[in-house]
Order: sequence, then structure tokens, then C-alpha cells
Amino acid sequence: MDMKKLMKQMQQAQVAAAKIQENLAAQSVEGTASGLVTVTMNGHGKVTALKIKPEAVDADDVEALEDLLLVALQDASAKADALQQDATRGLGLPGF
Repeated sequence: MDMKKLMKQMQQAQVAAAKIQENLAAQSVEGTASGLVTVTMNGHGKVTALKIKPEAVDADDVEALEDLLLVALQDASAKADALQQDATRGLGLPGF
């Protein structure tokens, strides 16, 4: 195995991984729950925005709002995970 060739391939892989990370940070996904709660995340799965419609807030039923938030967060997280998988598909690198 040619060590120079291997090193060059590793450098190319590092550059590709850095570009993917940069692209993921610039992308966003939205998760919703019944249209009452919307969570926006970047491609890394970090929450960047949260919107709650007034009709989702009921002082006598805080549990319903908690459920809506949980569903919206899970929806956005699943979409961010899919975005990450799409971005790294085909790299053939362990951990990506």
C-alpha cells in the first residue's frame, strides 16, 4: 500500500467531511405538531427556532402543550438525522 496515496486520500476525506459539516450547519428542517407548534433545527440537530400558536396554550392543560413540543422536537430531529444521513451517504468512512 502506497503511504503517500493513503495520506492524500485521508486529506481528501477530511476536506469532504468539513464541507459536509459546513453544509449541514447552513441547512434547516422544521418539525411540527398539529400545526400548533413548529421547531426549526439546523442540519446538526440544534434547535434554532420555536413557534407556538396562541391556541396551543391552555393554562388548564399544560400537558397537551408539553406533548406538542415533544412531537415537534422529535419530528425535527428525525428530519435532521435524515439530512445528515443523506449528506454522508457514499463516503464509506467509519463514523460518517
